[in-house]
Amino acid sequence: MNALFPSFQTIRVQGRILSLDKPIIMGILNTTPDSFYAGSRALDVSICLERVAGMIALGAKIVDIGGHSTRPGAAPVSVEEEIARVVPVISLLRQQFPSLIISIDTYRLSVAKAAIAAGADILNDIGAGQMDSGIFEWVAQNQVPYILSHSRGAFDQVHEVPDYQDVVSDVWSDLAEKLQQLRVLGAKDVIIDPGLGFSKSMEHNYVLLAHLSVFKTLGAPILLGVSRKSMIYKTLGITAAESLNGTSVLHTIALQQGANILRVHDVAEAKEVITLVAKLQSNGLPNLD
Repeated sequence: MNALFPSFQTIRVQGRILSLDKPIIMGILNTTPDSFYAGSRALDVSICLERVAGMIALGAKIVDIGGHSTRPGAAPVSVEEEIARVVPVISLLRQQFPSLIISIDTYRLSVAKAAIAAGADILNDIGAGQMDSGIFEWVAQNQVPYILSHSRGAFDQVHEVPDYQDVVSDVWSDLAEKLQQLRVLGAKDVIIDPGLGFSKSMEHNYVLLAHLSVFKTLGAPILLGVSRKSMIYKTLGITAAESLNGTSVLHTIALQQGANILRVHDVAEAKEVITLVAKLQSNGLPNLD
């Protein structure tokens, strides 16, 4: 798989350049009552403010806010409810932390529009533009930084597993096609995410992580979301609450494979992984990207 696009290791956010030459952390904040990991849930705006302040103090550069759980079996949430969950939090965070980079985690265009209007900066879309119409066009027209996360099908199909011929090659091709569409439309600031846990089996998740460096050939920064996911706790026979150690192990592998952004529940521990991997690389640890 040859590189199709020139390499970009920066994105423009709030009129400034965010360098991704060194890995950064995206903290997770879910304004939902049913996200798979209880430690990420925050329904009260004052609690949200406190948690985000803590994330920033520990080293998070981006906070990703979601109002609709994407765990298997999650109950449907109306557009109105999702907007009501995220917009007040985003507005408050924008007021309190003017320089914070805020990401809205949604696959719905109307929610994305409301969130960006309230002060969010980035759209993190697990649907890769296919779960709602007009997302790619809107992102390009408004030059909204966009996280292109791989999945297949509608939202209610996102946990079904397609019959991949070669999961690495197939996911790479899917992302390349979508990235080309975005580029043609004029979108400039795109981050890619192989979408571990979405339209993937457990084995697919591990194969993709083991070959994450292949996705550098797409010429876009890579975000990885593996924090406390079932690929960890089901493999180890534990719970999401017990999965911090396993998360740190997989974060270490992801960084060596060239991940630029880690989407995490535990900012301090992710920061430690980044610091230690950087120290090892400065002393000769090969980087696989």
